[in-house]
Amino acid sequence: MSSTPAQILQNRLSYQGSKFSFHVDRLKLPNGVTGEYSYIKHPGAGLAVPITADGKFVLVKQYRFAIQGYLLEFPAGTLEVGEDSDITIAREIEEETGYKANKWQYLGGFYICPGYSDEIIHAYLAQDLEKLEHPPAQDEDEEIEVVLLSRAEIEDLLRSPSADARLDAKSITAFYLALQAI
Repeated sequence: MSSTPAQILQNRLSYQGSKFSFHVDRLKLPNGVTGEYSYIKHPGAGLAVPITADGKFVLVKQYRFAIQGYLLEFPAGTLEVGEDSDITIAREIEEETGYKANKWQYLGGFYICPGYSDEIIHAYLAQDLEKLEHPPAQDEDEEIEVVLLSRAEIEDLLRSPSADARLDAKSITAFYLALQAI
């Protein structure tokens, strides 16, 4: 297996959105195969698995337009240009949950959809939480409800999700990473 990256032969189409860009390129893969490939270039994200002193996981119930429905997720946010993931997630946890974490542990990074995106999510365990008296305002396009669940309640949801209480893949992955660290 070669660790040589693909060679871009031609950039046929690209679109710059507000958070990521979409590309259709003619590539020569490390194995020599040439073809046209579509992919999303993403700046990456930070995600927190916040746990209260009494062992409750802090999640957010959030509307996601792509699926036209709500998901339960751990707080997360897209990295700003030049920003480290630990800075991103410290800001996002406060905006999305109204909690500040005083203890952080890096859990690792993982690719969320490498078949069509280069997005990497950096996950952190967030502990020693304090409820903010005046949390920062949420982004105007976010409709978020904070939900506290025990480990058992999350595991029950994973076994039998309901239409209004499903976790997304990044949150499931981060949950299991966090369990290894606590």
